Amino acid sequence: MSPRPLLLFFVFMLLFHAPHSSDVSTTKASTSLYDCDQCHRAKERDISTTRNRLNPNEKDIDIIATYSDASGHVRLARLKMRDLSDSWVWENPTNGNNEYQKSSQELTESYQTDSSFEDNPKHSIDERSPEENKVEIPHSSLMTPMKIKRRVMRQERRKARTAELTQENRETNNHIVSAAIKHTEEFDTTVKGKYSIWRREYENPNSDSTLKLMRDQIIMAKAYANIAKSKNNTVLYEALLKHSSDSQRAIGEASSDTELHLGALDRAKAMGHVLSIAKDQLYDCLLVERKLRVMLQSTEDRVNVQKKRSAFLIQLAAKTVPRPLHCLPLQLAADYYLQGYHKKGNLDKEKIEDPSLYHYAIFSDNVLAASVVVNSTVQNAQEPEKHVFHIVTDKLNFAAMRMWFLTNPPSRATIEVQNIDDFKWLNSSYCSVLRQLESARIKEYYFKANNPSSLSVGSDNLKYRNPKYLSMLNHLRFYLPEVYPKLNRILFLDDDIVVQRDLTPLWSVDLKGMVNGAVETCKESFHRFDKYLNFSNPLISNNFSPEACGWAFGMNIFDLKEWKKRNITGIYHRWQDMNEDRTLWKLGTLPPGLITFYNLTYPLDRGWHVLGLGYDPALNLTEIENAAVIHYNGNYKPWLNLAVSKYKSYWARYVKLDNPYLRVCNLGE
Repeated sequence: MSPRPLLLFFVFMLLFHAPHSSDVSTTKASTSLYDCDQCHRAKERDISTTRNRLNPNEKDIDIIATYSDASGHVRLARLKMRDLSDSWVWENPTNGNNEYQKSSQELTESYQTDSSFEDNPKHSIDERSPEENKVEIPHSSLMTPMKIKRRVMRQERRKARTAELTQENRETNNHIVSAAIKHTEEFDTTVKGKYSIWRREYENPNSDSTLKLMRDQIIMAKAYANIAKSKNNTVLYEALLKHSSDSQRAIGEASSDTELHLGALDRAKAMGHVLSIAKDQLYDCLLVERKLRVMLQSTEDRVNVQKKRSAFLIQLAAKTVPRPLHCLPLQLAADYYLQGYHKKGNLDKEKIEDPSLYHYAIFSDNVLAASVVVNSTVQNAQEPEKHVFHIVTDKLNFAAMRMWFLTNPPSRATIEVQNIDDFKWLNSSYCSVLRQLESARIKEYYFKANNPSSLSVGSDNLKYRNPKYLSMLNHLRFYLPEVYPKLNRILFLDDDIVVQRDLTPLWSVDLKGMVNGAVETCKESFHRFDKYLNFSNPLISNNFSPEACGWAFGMNIFDLKEWKKRNITGIYHRWQDMNEDRTLWKLGTLPPGLITFYNLTYPLDRGWHVLGLGYDPALNLTEIENAAVIHYNGNYKPWLNLAVSKYKSYWARYVKLDNPYLRVCNLGE
């Protein structure tokens, strides 16, 4: 295109776009046309460069602009291309207007859709007032489509980032709320004792702040003392040890600030001063961290040692017979022979074998415990004369057990005391567990504690070294038809139970063809078969379900007719033989009981039998008081000093402390 047509084209564009103003002058025509004084001044130095960037093919040419003056006459003004401000934009005459209108419309829409970044995503621009909805697009300059697009993109990125941050903030808040709700649900308000939230010491949440501070100071003092010793800083080392010892004496046995010795706060201030000096002289982050880690590991090791010692002492206390309980059978046995009671036979033999009566089986070597079971059952029975108690004990306690019930017979009930050694059929050739107890491996396990041959070594098997696992009294429950061949049903009771209600209705319970009637103990994932049996062994995993519900041994109603029909004792013998190396379960009677009576146990109502009084201090007292039988299973037996104090009264009410034998042995103390 030649220069002349191009010049005519620009003159035409200027005539079309030029505004008509009465205040414009020839010298300021360019600046008044664009209303961009500041913009023009700021970029005046770069005009030629900008022009070349916008349209590098064009030369610096003259432009003629027309306008009307105050009198209405048309005037002409001549100016150079370089004198134009940046607000002038080169456009393609074919589509320039359309692109400008489109870009302006997009910019307007972007301003209208740009919200105020509130948390509520439902908030829209329509909810604001008309004045707020108005968005003024700066008219100071005409932007290129590229600039408009970049601005729109920046706004879109800003909106997207804001929405992302808002969503993350909302998710974080929801996570915090969910965690707080979960923590609240897991809070156990039934735990009582020293840490109960209802105790007075919790009125002040910082009641032990000084105590905690002093304990932390002692820890840091020990760490810095080790560092000071390694760096031969004797003065600081001795000062730290001295203040640590003084703080320890000031703390004593205190568990809160109110129990601290007088002057404890002064000790804490003095210790803080010494620690400040130690920090200035010895602080090294990596070195202090290393020392604290060593101290933590050492403390954990000491805690583990103390736990093992505690477990051992608890087991020892549970196995040890207190002096009064040791005295009682000695006094009874002496009088049994001295007073000629050994010459008397059992009374009421007809009742002992009458299947129409209510028969109980109690296997125990504890005279006092057996007496509580009998006394509590009789006192709560509606027809005591129809109740027959079959007590089996060992040779050592037979005389004492028989003497007690001869001199203290329960009201109108019948008592039979038997010696397990009189059962000649119970021998190692017939009884699997007897044969195993006589084996060298079992003797090694029990009598060479430092070199046990069990599956898991150490404190895990400590409870299985209880003498009850060596006693056949514990396994006699699997031979009930042989012990009582003429009975149809019998109620088995452990010697650590207390009866609180008449048990007569148990004999009329329909067991639905099952052999054993018992209360199930599984709650959620607790006390199921996988807790007692080794399901890594295919003999167990192929025959039993790990989710099968466990049940309680301690109060069981047995159908002896169905027992004989299904050969339950034979099933027990077969599994005992397979477990001779103790790979299927550890010692005890509950695991083989679960196996022997698998799918042969009828679940009784939970109200018949409440367990856990020998290990769980947080049981529901209402359930205990309403239960027909309460069971002190665990180490904290009611006749030991270990007993949970709030449960002991349920058992002690059936002990006759005015009995002369109990007074002689000081059992009332």
